[in-house]
Amino acid sequence: MIKTNLSTRPFYNERVVRLAMLALAALVVAATAFNAMRFVQLSRRDTSLLTEASRDEARAAALRTDAVRLRASVDGRQIELVSADARRANNLIDRRTFSWTELFNIFETTLPDEVRVTSVRPMIDSKSNTLLTITVIARSVEDVNQFVENLEKTGAFGGDLFAREEHFNEVGLLEAMLEPKYLALEAGKGR
Repeated sequence: MIKTNLSTRPFYNERVVRLAMLALAALVVAATAFNAMRFVQLSRRDTSLLTEASRDEARAAALRTDAVRLRASVDGRQIELVSADARRANNLIDRRTFSWTELFNIFETTLPDEVRVTSVRPMIDSKSNTLLTITVIARSVEDVNQFVENLEKTGAFGGDLFAREEHFNEVGLLEAMLEPKYLALEAGKGR
């Protein structure tokens, strides 16, 4: 190294360079320590995740084995019997489901101007048929007959569709009671 300085005031930069090298070495040591800590933390985390994954895989394998065993124990004939019972129950529920909206829509399209429906009462007979008791008020027998003919044309009613009981009330209007079998429920069963 040359110890000669041609400047008027000699100044050697060795201290600054050593200080910079020392700071750089401290920075490298700190970064190395940080990386070593992170490496240890991540290694521990990786080990715990691998342990957890192997535990989960073992549990999944046990569950698959149980599922295979349970599938083998299921009797296909028993499932078919239960399915048939469920279909029968759903069929009965569908047959007993009564749609007032559908019935009143039929009345709206078939009711002559001179006829008024005063009451409707559904009931189920012993053969699970829906019977209706419909009470109407009209000005004449012809109006009631027109209503009955209109109902017959819809195909939603069966049986004997005629007035079971007729009488004139105190204001001179004809009161008639119809008791048809309501078939719209049976037609809707196939839906």
